[in-house]
Amino acid sequence: MDKSKIKKVVLAYSGGLDTSIIIPWLKENYNNCEVIAVSGNVGQASELEGLEEKAIKTGASKIYIEDLTKEFIEDYVFPCVQAGALYEDYPLGTAFARPPIAKRIAEIAIAEGADAIYHGCTGKGNDQVRFELAIKAFAPDMPIIAPWREWDIKSREEEIEYAEAHNIPLKITRETNYSKDKNLWHLSHEGLDLEDPANEPLYNKEGFLEMGVSPEMAPDKPTYVKIHFEKGIPTAIDGVEMDSVSLVAKLNELGGANGIGLLDIVENRLVGMKCRGVYETPGGTILYKAHQVLETICLDKETSHYKALVAQKLAENVYNALWFTPLTQAILAFVKSTQETVTGDVTLKLYKGNMINAGVTSPYSLYDPEIATFDEDEVYNQADSAGFINLYGLPTKVYAKMKAKNNLK
Repeated sequence: MDKSKIKKVVLAYSGGLDTSIIIPWLKENYNNCEVIAVSGNVGQASELEGLEEKAIKTGASKIYIEDLTKEFIEDYVFPCVQAGALYEDYPLGTAFARPPIAKRIAEIAIAEGADAIYHGCTGKGNDQVRFELAIKAFAPDMPIIAPWREWDIKSREEEIEYAEAHNIPLKITRETNYSKDKNLWHLSHEGLDLEDPANEPLYNKEGFLEMGVSPEMAPDKPTYVKIHFEKGIPTAIDGVEMDSVSLVAKLNELGGANGIGLLDIVENRLVGMKCRGVYETPGGTILYKAHQVLETICLDKETSHYKALVAQKLAENVYNALWFTPLTQAILAFVKSTQETVTGDVTLKLYKGNMINAGVTSPYSLYDPEIATFDEDEVYNQADSAGFINLYGLPTKVYAKMKAKNNLK
């Protein structure tokens, strides 16, 4: 794109290392263009402190800080909890947050008459694809530019040097320079010592974990928590009704205190490489577990098994930046239809990183104790199983006889 035509840009702005240096870099390299910063609040808490002042001081003409937390949880997170969608065990924390943020950025860019949208994602990551595909869904003709694809900076170390040379304040040091992404749902850690899968994460080092403690640092006494679901959506904790944001925050508190939700994986990135990530998802891990337990008594076998296949595809779509596609929306519609009877209460015992099923009830339970009992009953005729086995095993019997007839092994 002809740089001389860029007069006003909208920047996806988090205030982290990448976006902190992008504002002055844009001013230097794009004809002192006007930079409008947009930050999506998805529950990253303290990371938003001082963001407006910092953006203005480093060259932005103004900043939008959009509260997207409720939309993030209710429209993106909870539907995937209903689905049971996990990507290689990863609860999709960063992948959930990018679509609502990018959607709002596109809307603001159009309203502001921007010439382009900028983001600070690297050329190695998944987020560049997630941001850009979401932007294309709402501003298909808007140019998108990523400085990491064109500037001379090659590493986070060089980014820090650039920030120091331009007097840009940073909340990190070279020793704490993990690449992190935080929202209400999770916190991710990448880089530094974690780049070697042989290294154990420093869970017990002060300041490493931010949403909880390691299992060995958790209390010696278990914590019981009862979660109520209505049609697959969590609505109450221990009998107290809560809005979606408060509910996740409360479960983060309970899970974090008991060492729940730590995940250390080498995942297969969309861009083709393997990457090691350490994730904290205390409340989300509890919700996935509780919902799965409730479905064991509320869903019939065929729906449950087929839904598991659909959940894997949904997780791949979410991870691979395909939220705003017909297939994803069709899958979500299917999942919602399966949740009509997923209502009830699940009690979990949280203990040193473990979640132990401590009871589940539902008015729509398909579990019939009279049928399932090992004691005497009057509703199940065990003699019926002989005919069932003969019919069910007929193909096996016919195949075995054919092999014998033809002397096949």
